[in-house]
Amino acid sequence: MRAAYVCCDHGVPVFGRKGSSVHVQAVLRTLVARGDEVHLLTTAPVGTPPPELAQVRVHHLPTGPSTDRAGREVRSQEADALVGRVLTRLHQESPLGLVYERYSLWGHTAMAWAAAVGVPSLLEVNAPLVDEQATHRVLVDRDRAERVATRALSSAGAVLCVTEAVARWARRRMRDPANAHVLGNGVDTQRIRPSGGPVTPAAGTPFTVGFVGTLKPWHGVDLLVDSTALLVAQDPTYRLLVVGDGPLATTMRERAASAGISAQLETTGGVSPHDVPALLHHFDVAIAPYPPMDDFYFSPLKVYEYLGAGLPVVASRVGGLADVLDHGRIGVLVEPSDAAGLATAVADLRADPARRETLGRAARLRAVARHDWSSVVCSALSLSRVGAEEVPRAASR
Repeated sequence: MRAAYVCCDHGVPVFGRKGSSVHVQAVLRTLVARGDEVHLLTTAPVGTPPPELAQVRVHHLPTGPSTDRAGREVRSQEADALVGRVLTRLHQESPLGLVYERYSLWGHTAMAWAAAVGVPSLLEVNAPLVDEQATHRVLVDRDRAERVATRALSSAGAVLCVTEAVARWARRRMRDPANAHVLGNGVDTQRIRPSGGPVTPAAGTPFTVGFVGTLKPWHGVDLLVDSTALLVAQDPTYRLLVVGDGPLATTMRERAASAGISAQLETTGGVSPHDVPALLHHFDVAIAPYPPMDDFYFSPLKVYEYLGAGLPVVASRVGGLADVLDHGRIGVLVEPSDAAGLATAVADLRADPARRETLGRAARLRAVARHDWSSVVCSALSLSRVGAEEVPRAASR
């Protein structure tokens, strides 16, 4: 099959290190593994394609310079308009079998083109971008952004929403709300595997609490430090390993210094996605300490990667995380913004190696059975009327 993957979001460097970049690469990798001829249309071809994606043909959608927000919005709309020309040329060369688009704030041409030509299409929605842009950044022309969203959502062959919260947002803007389907994120269980090391470390060995992600307020950065300080007060062999970087990196280190735990904090800064699996092997327990949020619409890649690595997971009971962790059967759920509760959950797991092993094994089995990217893409393709039987399945170990 010849497939076109479209990503017109300037904030998603398709070959970069962000979580969104990892997501794009995972879908591309799965399509390539099927033997598909994949064409990538993007406004942000930042970074070098990993070797397994070297055969993907990249079509850059250039945007002109702009010094103000209104101008940038216009440039983004102009870039989206180029999508139709590229798709038409590709289709004339040899028919396309699928158009797969990652929804962007100003992107609607790909879905409209596919509907007009009769090519199966999928629109993946990862966030309520209109609300997100208006609330957290600047959105000059909200009315137009809403019209773009409605047209894209209503034109798509199927709409894939990463959480039920995102699906509710999408359905309110769709001609046929029943065409929105919830399909969470995934993990490459061939790339991310359990370490195979001992569950019970030798006496005196540090016990590592690990976190992967961008250091932003909604990731519970303050809770990382506060809960670790409580643990270190009980036992100085605890340590916190933070994999990632972000605007709160300095604040986190300063908070750790104030709490007297600088020696127990290790940070890696930004890392390549290919370095993450080995770093996960240093974790004894993995955490996702999200604060309380009424509009928690995320499907955190980190949690799926923790599961794939066979780690015992402690996460806040927010959004759909209870469902992901099977309501406590494959991970531990704690109340958000409760540093003491998070510390207690970690300490209890340290004291119970058998439970850590049981949770880790269950997490790995669930990741392979339900969350491997091969399964996620298989489900997506079945919704688009494209045969999914050729998607390679992951092995259990």
